[in-house]
Amino acid sequence: MDLYKDLIIDHYQNPRNFGDLENPTIKKRLENALCGDMVEMSLEIEDEKIKDVKFKGIGCAICIASSSMLSENVKGKKLLEVEKISQDDILKMLGIDLMPNRMKCALLPLEVVKECIM
Repeated sequence: MDLYKDLIIDHYQNPRNFGDLENPTIKKRLENALCGDMVEMSLEIEDEKIKDVKFKGIGCAICIASSSMLSENVKGKKLLEVEKISQDDILKMLGIDLMPNRMKCALLPLEVVKECIM
């Protein structure tokens, strides 16, 4: 369990793929009105694959870590594969049990990615 907590802290303090893409194919932003988290995902899509991804956001450690981990996970994947990523996949990726009020924090990045590709 501590390993997962350390992983979340690492992704929160050193988020991967943080920033802006110069020429994104699509960019979307969503906010969690309950806690103030905001995630913006920029995707470069080519040949039905996510060629590159960047995100920006403000939020809690769970939200930023989830954004970072998800951005690593979807890069290079076919859109059909990304469409199949589920809530359970995100929770497994994070590796910790979340209280119901933290679930939206963890799932906001996935919601943004899915809005980008649907």
